[in-house]
Amino acid sequence: MTTASLRRAVALLVTGALALTALPAANAVSAVPANNPEPRTAAAITAALNENVEIPGTAWMTRPDGKILVSYDSTVTGAKLQSLTKQTRTFGNQIVLEKLPGKLRQKLGGGGPIWATEGGRCSLGFNVQRKGRYYFLTAGHCANGTSNWYHDENNTNRIGTVHHSSFAWNDYALVVYRSGLRPGGSVNLYNGRSQDITRAMNPGIGQLVYRTGSTSGLHSGRVTGLNATVNYDEGRVAGLIRTSVCAESGDSGGPLFYRNFAFGLTSGGTGDCNSGGVTYFQPVVEALNVYGVNVY
Repeated sequence: MTTASLRRAVALLVTGALALTALPAANAVSAVPANNPEPRTAAAITAALNENVEIPGTAWMTRPDGKILVSYDSTVTGAKLQSLTKQTRTFGNQIVLEKLPGKLRQKLGGGGPIWATEGGRCSLGFNVQRKGRYYFLTAGHCANGTSNWYHDENNTNRIGTVHHSSFAWNDYALVVYRSGLRPGGSVNLYNGRSQDITRAMNPGIGQLVYRTGSTSGLHSGRVTGLNATVNYDEGRVAGLIRTSVCAESGDSGGPLFYRNFAFGLTSGGTGDCNSGGVTYFQPVVEALNVYGVNVY
């Protein structure tokens, strides 16, 4: 695992979720247009941002009202902020700017029960299966550059081997369990109970969601956006679920869920579980379709 991958190492999480109503973005302020340009579609604006803005610490998504919410973190200052403002002003009041607290980063590090060959730690997301063979999903940025995963820091009890990983643009990976292991389909809630996961789906705006992890435990929030794009230092990821649920270092790769529904894998965000924050998730349905596996 590379040095960057070690900084992105993470902790074991679990799964389940359902739906409610859209929440307004915190700290959102409308960009002040220099003129009154012709309106463009949300898809056209998003395509332009994807083409022209590659500033780490920025993210964007389409709000329910059709406007594009462009977020930036505390590292986007000076010339970077001027460049971002210049790009967004061309779309007038179709863009809403939002400053995020802290740094937009992948939720890595922390103490977790699955360890990479090279010593890095990552979160197990959902157990899945295909034709009687068992696997688990985790974040792609966790699995890039490594091979085997273990239950212990000393690498004596091997869980499985990375079958495939995808990062950047996507953020998911598939690990095949070693022969003889038959893991259950439930997730640990870190309160003495577990939650069975039987279905996977894409959530809606306002969906009540839960996320658990060995670093920060069980936390809840709501889906505040879909199809979000995030520019991490390590690369861009698109098509993410944006939520108000908190996460901390060690929570990357873990699942987003409610009841028996699987929704996503923790990718990254800002803030922590003391002050709150914004967390983004890789939709699990996409990963299941790519790998041809199912939750159970």
